Amino acid sequence: MVAGREKERTAQDTLTGPPLLVLTSLAGGPKHGHALMKDIEAFAYLRLGPGTLYGALARLEERGLIAALPADDCRRPYEITAQGEAALETSVTDLGRVVTIGRSRLRSLRGERETVPRPALQGGMP
Repeated sequence: MVAGREKERTAQDTLTGPPLLVLTSLAGGPKHGHALMKDIEAFAYLRLGPGTLYGALARLEERGLIAALPADDCRRPYEITAQGEAALETSVTDLGRVVTIGRSRLRSLRGERETVPRPALQGGMP
């Protein structure tokens, strides 16, 4: 890393899909698998299957972004780590930029459609 310059970003720095959803859910507090599925479904209108959820949990834990807590009645809750919080902040910031640009371009696209003259009808044929 060069002094005074931000670390060069890569695609791996921005989380998307199930890992982003899991970190977002855990930012609200520790949860076990079933509670994660319910929370994600409530805020993202998306139901993750067990394989997808537990695969994401394993990868996030491997990267140090979440940590398993002691089991509670056969349920293993997870919590977001400080590293996971930083990764979520980076991802939310990056995705916010994409949303802003996407909205701007949609407005431009809609404006272009409204200002483009329609072809004149010739001979009564559309």
